[in-house]
Amino acid sequence: MEVLRAAARINASVEAYVEPATADRPRAALTFAALDRAADGVAGLLASHGVGPGTVVCLLLPSSIDYMVLYAAAVRLGAITSGINLRLGASEVASIVGRTRPVVTVIDDGGAVPDGPAGTVLTRTACRQAVDGPPPSAWPVLSASDPVAVVWTSGTTGLPKGAVFDHDNLRAVAEGVDVLSEPGDRRLSPLPFAHVGSMTRIWDEAANGITTVITPTPWKAADAVAVMETERITVAQGVPTQWALVLAQPALATADLSSLRIAGTGASRVPAELVAAMRQALGVPVVVRYTSTEASLGTGTVRGDPDDAVATSVGHPVPGVSLAIADDDGIPVAPGEVGRVRLRSTAVMRGYWGGPPIGPGATGLVFDADATAEVLAADGWLTTGDFGFVDGEARLHLVGRANELYIRGGYNVYPAEVEGALGEHPDVDQVAIVGVPDPVLGEIGVAFVVRAAGSTSDEADLLAALREMARGSLADYKAPDRLVVLDRLPLTPMMKVDKRVLAELANPEKNGAMLR
Repeated sequence: MEVLRAAARINASVEAYVEPATADRPRAALTFAALDRAADGVAGLLASHGVGPGTVVCLLLPSSIDYMVLYAAAVRLGAITSGINLRLGASEVASIVGRTRPVVTVIDDGGAVPDGPAGTVLTRTACRQAVDGPPPSAWPVLSASDPVAVVWTSGTTGLPKGAVFDHDNLRAVAEGVDVLSEPGDRRLSPLPFAHVGSMTRIWDEAANGITTVITPTPWKAADAVAVMETERITVAQGVPTQWALVLAQPALATADLSSLRIAGTGASRVPAELVAAMRQALGVPVVVRYTSTEASLGTGTVRGDPDDAVATSVGHPVPGVSLAIADDDGIPVAPGEVGRVRLRSTAVMRGYWGGPPIGPGATGLVFDADATAEVLAADGWLTTGDFGFVDGEARLHLVGRANELYIRGGYNVYPAEVEGALGEHPDVDQVAIVGVPDPVLGEIGVAFVVRAAGSTSDEADLLAALREMARGSLADYKAPDRLVVLDRLPLTPMMKVDKRVLAELANPEKNGAMLR
């Protein structure tokens, strides 16, 4: 709360959040001074409905100024904000509501009330009307270890897990964001506000007087180009798929992007040719970032790193983060050897949400001890769900997710490693590898490919070419066994390739006719 109060004094007239103009609505903005005042008024409304220290407020809202006003209001009351990605399914939302038992749930105007113990349900408009209302009669005394937010994983391997963060975590994030955060930045990111990349950055944004420009939804490449120009964006971020679409926009050639100072990407493999194309088209350095929901901070490249380092690695640990590669028993492996990626910093979550100890409105929370112990050791090391290795220059290279690893004939195959090799083929625009059961080898690899424009090879020839290419740089058992050509790869709500959907498509018992 004190950080935002200070921002309201020091950067009173600086825009904190901007909703760019669209065909449906005019531009909207809120300065830090106005945000401070609005948060007081909305806190008064929330307090009148029982929100206080340790209680939960669920936000079922799109990324918006209203979302962040509510988040700031809840923080001031000592409450825990649970942002819920609107692209989650009804059962996933119900599971979150059932586990958090919020005192208040805020929904969009006309939005569906979620199943479960949602507490008092308020609409977005009702909360917006409270911005000029009276603040609470008293403010609670907060501690640095008080929980602030619970951020939910994407749920691609089951129901979402909730990573809990406190004030100290948010301070650590503000101290470790390095090249993507400078005082006075105007930052554009397509991440939904319920994502860890937004929920844990509010300290950084307030402390550095950063303007967050909210990407219009649904995301469109043409809108991204227009917003970068009209809003004088200095830091633009997106996953590789989004950047490829942006570069294909004719308007990019004449857009005035002179305010841009850096472009960030991550979440999946970044082809070297895309990095070079981004640098040329945008005229700024390109950096890649890696982390997990539970870690909040991780690793990244920096300005001046060569394109190959940005394309093949995820850089070095950012300030305040320690990195280790270990085997399944937690024993460090030698440089160059593949193991589980482990991260340690004061930004790492306190644990997975287990729920309030008793019914709705109960203060405090209970961690899921078993789920937490599976990934977070007593000494602070977080074991991520990723495999990787460290090269001779201490850069981290990712080779695959733990839940994506498959074993072909007794040998481990990491899909990301194979995807990186096959993505260089001129007939391939996008590629994803999944393992499927096989009666002889245990598991085999299926390559899902989106053809590059102009590709004319038939599927049998393309599979043969990809197998030959894989064997040229990787062990022969890593070459894909089957091929499926798709018009586009399915994406998760976070715009990552949805491997769960591909695994279902690749199941030979259900979809054998699709495989070549």
